[in-house]
Amino acid sequence: MIKSPDLAYLKHFYYYASCYKKTALIGLLMMPISVAANVLFPWLVIQVIDQHLTPGKYAGLMFLIAVMVVVLIVNYIADGIYTYCLRMTGQKAVFDMRMALFGRILKLPRTYFDKTPAGVTLSRLTSDLEAIGESFVLGVLNLVKDSINTLAVLIFMFFINWQLALLVLLVFPPVLLLTQYVRNRLREMYSITRSSLAKGTGFLQECLLGVKTVQLYGAEEDVESKYQGYTEDFLRAQLKTNKYDATLFSIITGITSITIGLIIWYGSGKVLEGIISLGVLIAFINTLEKVFVPLRDFTSQIAAIQRSFAAFEHIEELFEEVLEEQGRTLLPADTIKEKLANFESLEFKNVRFRYGGTGPYVLDDVSFRLNKGEQLALVGTTGSGKSTIIRIMSKTYMDYQGSILLNGLELSSIPKDSMSHLFSLMQQDVFLFEKNIQFNISLGAPEISNDAVIDAAEYVYAHDFILELPDQYQFELKKSGSNLSAGQAQLISFARVVAQGGQVMMLDEATSSVDSITENLIQKAIGRLFEEKTVIAIAHRLSTIRHSDQILVLNQGKIVEQGNHQALLAINGVYSRLLNTEVNNSPILTKST
Repeated sequence: MIKSPDLAYLKHFYYYASCYKKTALIGLLMMPISVAANVLFPWLVIQVIDQHLTPGKYAGLMFLIAVMVVVLIVNYIADGIYTYCLRMTGQKAVFDMRMALFGRILKLPRTYFDKTPAGVTLSRLTSDLEAIGESFVLGVLNLVKDSINTLAVLIFMFFINWQLALLVLLVFPPVLLLTQYVRNRLREMYSITRSSLAKGTGFLQECLLGVKTVQLYGAEEDVESKYQGYTEDFLRAQLKTNKYDATLFSIITGITSITIGLIIWYGSGKVLEGIISLGVLIAFINTLEKVFVPLRDFTSQIAAIQRSFAAFEHIEELFEEVLEEQGRTLLPADTIKEKLANFESLEFKNVRFRYGGTGPYVLDDVSFRLNKGEQLALVGTTGSGKSTIIRIMSKTYMDYQGSILLNGLELSSIPKDSMSHLFSLMQQDVFLFEKNIQFNISLGAPEISNDAVIDAAEYVYAHDFILELPDQYQFELKKSGSNLSAGQAQLISFARVVAQGGQVMMLDEATSSVDSITENLIQKAIGRLFEEKTVIAIAHRLSTIRHSDQILVLNQGKIVEQGNHQALLAINGVYSRLLNTEVNNSPILTKST
C-alpha cells in the first residue's frame, strides 16, 4: 500500500503536472490502445494456429499475419507516444518544482542558512530533483502502464482458459508480500543514501571553498578522512539497496521460470487429452511473458519510485520551512506604501535578542532613536552586538523582543520587500559575481544607468582604478573577484551600496581587511556619506565617527554609553579608552558579531 506521506508527495507532484494536462491527456489516450494491442495479439495467435495451421487451412492466413504486424506496429507507436508525452509532462513539472523551490530558498530566513550547510540545500535542488525527474517519472510511467497491461492480460487469460489462469494467480500473493517487504526496506535505505549524499555534498562544498586554508595548515588527511566517512555511509546504504533490489529481482525471475515450466507441463497434458488446443497453450505461454516480465521489472520500478519518495521527503522539508513573513501579522499594503515613502525615523525600544531563541542574549534592553539626516555610530569590542543591530534592522533576523518602530510602524509587521528602498547595506564580507564591474555595481537593475554606475564609483573613489583596468567598467571579474585586490573588491562593493540609492546607509565594518590606501579612500567616502546621508555605521576607525550625531557604545549586548563624541569624552569611560587605544596605534576593535 502507498503510505499517506507518499500520497501527499503524489498530490504535490500532480499540482505542478496539472499545468500540462493536454500533453498528459494525449499520452494517457494511448494507454487503452496499447492495452488493446497487447490483448489482441495473443488472440490472433490462437486464430492462426487453431483455425489455420493445425487444420491446414491457409486461406486468410496471410491476412491474419498482416493484422498481427499492424497490431505490433500500433502497439509500439502507442507506447512511444505515451512515454514521450508523459515524460515531457513529468520533466516540465520537475522544472517548475525546481524554480518554485529556488524561489522559496531565496525567501528563507537567515536562521535556516545558519543551521544548514549550503551543500545540503544544493543537493536538494540538484540530485534530489533529478531523482524525482528520472526515477519518479519513469518509474510511475512504467508502473502504471505495466499494471494496467497485466490486469488486462490476466482477464484475457481467464477468458481463454480459467484453469491455467488460476495456476498463474497462485504465485501472486507471495510475490506481492515479498515486494511490500522489500519496498519498505528500500525506502529506509534510500532515505539514508539521500541524507548521506546531501551531507557529503555539503562537506565537499565547504572543503572546495576552503581548500586554500586546508592546504595552508596541512589538514588534507583529516579532511579526506572525514569525507571518506560520509562516502562510506553512502556506500553501505547503497550496497544494501542493491542487495534488496537484486534479491527481489532474482526471486521473481525464478518464480517466473518455475511458473512457465508448470504451465508447459500442465498445459501439455491438457493438449494431449484434447481439453485445450495447441493455439491456446502457445498463446498462454506468450501471454505469460506479458505478465511476468512487467512483474519482474516491477522490482526496479519500485526501487526507482522509492528513490524518488526519499528525495521527496528532503524536498518537502524545504517547502515546509517557514518563510520570513509567515506567521506574522502584516500591515495593509496601502498603509505601508504611505508610511514608508520616505525615511523619517527608526526607534529601538527595550529590544532583546538571542540567536535561535536560546542561549544568552546578544542584545539586552537596547533603546535608541535615529531621525532623518542623522548619523548613528555603533562602537564596541567583538561580540558586543553591533552587527546584530544591523542584521535585525535589515530583517535578517526577526525574533526580537521589545519594539522596533520604522516611521512609527512595527518592523515585524512590515514585509521585507516594502522597506528595501529605504536601506542600503554594506556588509563585512564582500561578494562579487563572475560578471563585469558594471553589473557588480548595478546588479543588473534597469533603473541604474551607466552614468549612475560611474557616479557611484566616483563617489567612493573607485573610478580611477577602474579606468586603469582592461575594458574598464566592462572588465570581467573572476570567481569572488579574485583578479582584484581585497581593497578594490571592497570599493566595488561600496559603490554598489551607493548605486542602490537607499535613504539610509548601513555600513558594517566597511574598512575591515583592506590595505591602508584603500582604507583612506573608504574613509573619505564615509566622511562624505556622513555629511550628506542618514547613516548607521559600525565604527572600525573611531576617527571616522567623531562628527556622528549619536554614538552607542556597546558591551555584551548592552548600551553602556550613549551620546556624541564630545559628551562621551567628557564621561571619560569606555569610549575614551577605545579612542586612546586607537591613537596609540594599538586597536582592539576587530570584526563584530
